[in-house]
Amino acid sequence: MKILHILKKAPDASTKKIIELQSSGNEVKTIELYKGGASYDKLVADVFSFDKVFCW
Repeated sequence: MKILHILKKAPDASTKKIIELQSSGNEVKTIELYKGGASYDKLVADVFSFDKVFCW
C-alpha cells in the first residue's frame, strides 16, 4: 500500500511512531510542508497517486 503523510508542523513522538509503524511493509512518503520549498503541483499529484493520505 502507498501511504502519504503531509506534515504541516514538526511531528511529535506519536506521529513519528505511527509513520514508523506504517513504513513496515508499505511504501511511505512524507512531505514536510513546514520546512518550505514544497512543490504544490507535485503534492497534488501525490495525493491522487497514493492509496492513503494523512495530514498532520
